[in-house]
Amino acid sequence: MSNTKAIERRVLITGGASGFGLAIAETLLAQGAQIAIGDIDSDRLREAVQNLDKGGDLLSLELDVTSPVSAKAAVGACQETFGGLDTLINSAGVIHFAPLAEIRESDWDRVVDVDLKGPFLCSQAAAPLLCENGRRGRIVNIGSDAAKIGCPMILSYCAAKFGVVGLTKALAAELAPYEVTVNCVCPVGVSTTGMGQTVLDWKIGATGQKIDEILTGTAAGIPLKRNATVADVVNAVMFFLSDESAFLTGVALDVDGGLLSTMPVPGTKE
Repeated sequence: MSNTKAIERRVLITGGASGFGLAIAETLLAQGAQIAIGDIDSDRLREAVQNLDKGGDLLSLELDVTSPVSAKAAVGACQETFGGLDTLINSAGVIHFAPLAEIRESDWDRVVDVDLKGPFLCSQAAAPLLCENGRRGRIVNIGSDAAKIGCPMILSYCAAKFGVVGLTKALAAELAPYEVTVNCVCPVGVSTTGMGQTVLDWKIGATGQKIDEILTGTAAGIPLKRNATVADVVNAVMFFLSDESAFLTGVALDVDGGLLSTMPVPGTKE
């Protein structure tokens, strides 16, 4: 693999003050890229800016991905500060646990608005600038294993993330004439992110198990016999930003240790 660098990239990362978004920002900044992190949590945003390595240009933006006005303002700020934009990482996300009978419309709307409408609005706002950059234009959406398989108790999250995969493929088709690629990374849960901790807390309450028991059980169910890490997800995103992925678009890549792609056979080694 060539040593493709992100130093020339101008990147907007939604949900950039925590989790995958923050880790992606850290990686790109270390390569000298120009990075804008957008987040609705102003306190977390300030903390992220204080902690990030200033090896590259860093812009922080209060961003509500559910607002078209806010999305357009964020893209405009990138254009003004960086002179353009060639990369969008849609990482902002929320999750809600409830059985079907107890899901409130407001909770459903919040998850779908952030997790699905958010990537749409930000992609819509960023597309004109991305298309100006031709083959360097990139959109990477953060999906989930719940974008590929139905999961109880998180109906709104599943619906939204399935939608993100569909949005990815439709955007890939529409932006292909401009040589902009659009791909999606679909990881299994990572317990060290904010959302991962939320999921872990729910599992503790639902099962009564201890954290170590839950993580051990989760790892045992993955063919590669370990839990996913933030680095696994960041590496997949960085691949989609590299020249090596230039002929890939509309891909929803499972970062799951083989969980959704394999099936154990009785009598074989597990």
